Amino acid sequence: MSDYKKMSVEQLEAEFGAVKAEYDAFCDLKLSLDMSRGKPGFENTDLSNEMFDLVNKDKGFKNIAGVDCRNYGGLDGLPEIKKLFADLLELEPSQIIAGGNSSLNMMFDTIAQAMTHGLGAEPWSKTENRKFLCPVPGYDRHFAITEYFGFELVSVNTDENGPDMDEVERLVKDPSVKGIWCVPKYSNPEGTTYSDEVVRRMANLKPAAADFKIFWDNAYCIHDLYDESDSLLNIYDECVKAGNPDMPIIFTSTSKVTFPGAGVAVEAASEKMVAILKKRMQFQTIGPNKINQLRHARMFASVDDLKAHMKKHADLLRPKFEAVLNELENQLSDKNIARWTKPRGGYFISLYVNDGLASRVAKLCADAGMILTPAGATYPYGKDPKDANLRIAPSFPTVEEIEKASKLLCLAVRYASLEKLLNK
Repeated sequence: MSDYKKMSVEQLEAEFGAVKAEYDAFCDLKLSLDMSRGKPGFENTDLSNEMFDLVNKDKGFKNIAGVDCRNYGGLDGLPEIKKLFADLLELEPSQIIAGGNSSLNMMFDTIAQAMTHGLGAEPWSKTENRKFLCPVPGYDRHFAITEYFGFELVSVNTDENGPDMDEVERLVKDPSVKGIWCVPKYSNPEGTTYSDEVVRRMANLKPAAADFKIFWDNAYCIHDLYDESDSLLNIYDECVKAGNPDMPIIFTSTSKVTFPGAGVAVEAASEKMVAILKKRMQFQTIGPNKINQLRHARMFASVDDLKAHMKKHADLLRPKFEAVLNELENQLSDKNIARWTKPRGGYFISLYVNDGLASRVAKLCADAGMILTPAGATYPYGKDPKDANLRIAPSFPTVEEIEKASKLLCLAVRYASLEKLLNK
């Protein structure tokens, strides 16, 4: 018998003794493992090292328009980079703003602009008790931005199709609700891709706030783990059909394509919204790092080049994800104490343990030398109401380290579950 909830007390005590002995052996190893953030491994960043040789004295510093990229100018990015991302996102180059390495910085700046000057309406700072919708579990750094600017964070549950749109449609009737965070493809941390119905209902929202915005963070749009990619409807096209062309603001970057510290980030929207965003930018910058954009443009002449590059990433990442999933299956599938997602792309696995145990599992892992994302981080204010979700990030360690980490993780889940069942 393997189902913990069907075991006798004697069987549970025997199981706990065996699990504790194995866990104590891990503690004795003095491990130092980190599965807390979705960082690319060094072998992933090595894939782009050739980029450093694509812009130099021999190959020149001028882009396709003959602009010397060493100098000032080009507020919204090089035209060849704008064309590349327009093709990727199925938009027009005139809808693209290409910036520095951080899409998160672009999101922060856009919220800041909305707060001080508005996005085509009065500044958000004038709205008392302003709110922002946060699909959960979700991306902690999204939540932190809107918390920083004084928004009340309103959780919206998600399932395999995306956010609960009945709830979203109800909540946006409140004029103090100014926007919603979305990671629509291979979401962080669930790995879910929004269904066509969810995208269409999102585009057809009728919010009470005329300046309500969908912050569409398509960070993992080409981050497939397998040859067959999930399909995602074009949110901008659907918004145009619904008469809401100015509602979505779309973000992506090459942070996990080339170098997280030296990628290219993009913000996209309707031409009207782009004009509003650029009005602020003219006071903020004289232009992005065009040398870096030129490197990227020379390495990736087309979306096909990007996708071919991402297959190399997938070949490195897939064994890491499968090592975690295999261990979860082997150790926990028959215990009735946990469930987990099986993503086809993105950077995370979402693990659910029995209510009230996620914090304990994270502590057991930390005590044995493995750091996880803090329990609760995937919910607003860092508080998971059920204390059940853990975000697993297998991208950075080696496969060998992940195999050890996965065994330890499963032991910690079993340990915490047995403690609770035995009231220890």
